[in-house]
Amino acid sequence: MSRFREILLLVGQLNYTWTNTESLLIHMIAGLARVDKETAIVIFLTLNTTRARLDLVERLAKMQKTPADCRSDVLDVTRRLSEEAKLRNKYNHCIYSFDPDSGQGLTQLMRIFDSKDEVKYGKIEVLDDQEINRIKQSITSLIGINHRFWDITDRYQFPK
Repeated sequence: MSRFREILLLVGQLNYTWTNTESLLIHMIAGLARVDKETAIVIFLTLNTTRARLDLVERLAKMQKTPADCRSDVLDVTRRLSEEAKLRNKYNHCIYSFDPDSGQGLTQLMRIFDSKDEVKYGKIEVLDDQEINRIKQSITSLIGINHRFWDITDRYQFPK
């Protein structure tokens, strides 16, 4: 059961770190769209997917009125966040199973894969030490991304 708890705690920490970091897109929206924080919050909450929020921030950054250095900084950090989204999505959209004797964990993805002549679903993967390390690395990366968002907010004087 200790392995089971470790995995659940890591997934919880991954989600907490992700949510905390994703909320910093509010400051990017406010600064890039040149609106107050309250307006940015309404925009952020109206866009109900991470992909939509990232698309908005990236498109605002690409506008001609955005200084080149700011554009580069924002696009770099949003691309890094997009990369981390893959692992986070995997662990938020799967079913977990654990062997009560060995503690070995498995994930089963809740996604359909269509090929030319068949449908596959429910890819099963082992939650081994390598996978646990990937989760830990993602958490560390998200903390770094979080700091980058705050740096951008300060450097370009985006609303806090």
